[in-house]
Amino acid sequence: MASRALSLALRLLTLVFLIVAMAVLAANTETLQININTELKIRFRDVYAYRYMLGTIVVGAAYTLIQIVRTLHRICKMNQLINRDDGSLFDFFADKIASYLLATGSAAGFGVTKDMKLLLGGLGLPFNKFFDKGYAAASLLLLAFVCTALLSILSSFALPKKV
Repeated sequence: MASRALSLALRLLTLVFLIVAMAVLAANTETLQININTELKIRFRDVYAYRYMLGTIVVGAAYTLIQIVRTLHRICKMNQLINRDDGSLFDFFADKIASYLLATGSAAGFGVTKDMKLLLGGLGLPFNKFFDKGYAAASLLLLAFVCTALLSILSSFALPKKV
């Protein structure tokens, strides 16, 4: 029961990190006034790696929601599942896949933010707020990965009992 409660807490924390990362990333726009008639506006959707980050956030959030429902169901029906398969093998592999997906999304966000900051900063264009929000979203996605990786470790502990 304690591992299921810990699993539920980690999944809820993962979902919070993903929702906040999605909000930060989706609101990430910056406008630079070049002269009276010209302005340069950059949005998160103009950067392919940020689109990939958003995709991993959406998939990760959907997976996490499904797993929260499954975990709550297991906690509520604990007595009925004593001798039945409770999906431990599915949890193990799905947590591995989800954690790798979140890790690649975070890495893509960190990489493109660093490269673009160097490139546009070298040109003298002040997009610091835009890049700071990119770093914030990538950091939150990294924290979601850490939670999912911990869940993967927890789900691996249940395997010897099932196999």
